[in-house]
Amino acid sequence: MNKAIIGKKLGMTQIFSADGKVIPVTVIEAGPCPVVQVKTVEKDGYSAVKMGFEKVEEKKLNKPELGQFKKAGVEPHKYLKEFRLEDSALAVGDSVKCDVFAAGDKVDVIGITKGHGYTGVIKRWNQHRLKETHGVGPVHREVGSMGANSSPSRVFKNKHLAGQYGVEQVTILNLEVVKVDVERNAILVKGAIPGPKGGIVSVRNSVKA
Repeated sequence: MNKAIIGKKLGMTQIFSADGKVIPVTVIEAGPCPVVQVKTVEKDGYSAVKMGFEKVEEKKLNKPELGQFKKAGVEPHKYLKEFRLEDSALAVGDSVKCDVFAAGDKVDVIGITKGHGYTGVIKRWNQHRLKETHGVGPVHREVGSMGANSSPSRVFKNKHLAGQYGVEQVTILNLEVVKVDVERNAILVKGAIPGPKGGIVSVRNSVKA
């Protein structure tokens, strides 16, 4: 990838195209993101750019976090993310804004999905209910058969069971940028992206377009 930015999911809305079609879009508040550190192959073993997002008071950061910003001469920010950009001309102190993308660009959006807590197999894995006839109950939403009891006498690993659902990193590929509003630092992306309203996301140019 050669361009990326940190953003915040504001929610979904819809806009109309020139021919009157309704386009569902997700609004992302993207940037401005100051460059806090530029890593190089010679010094760090790999090349990358570290950006900050959303200004924060100094007292809300610990000394190691605050030290990075003071060394770079950048105001403290709440979030830090690293991007391995190819042939980047960015330097420490530069600001990355939403205008790095334009309408029509293909992007990948990375975010943390909504948490659903401890859920059963029907919600977590989309399994069917058991039969509602006599002799099946008293539970109809349970896992069901776990396999033979004599051999192997155990439950195989990776079997779909109840458990924690959500709060995992998900990447949605090849979304289309419908509009970029530079004045409001907003990127409108066609379709849905992971995470709740207010969730932090990363937007990069598509790697599989």
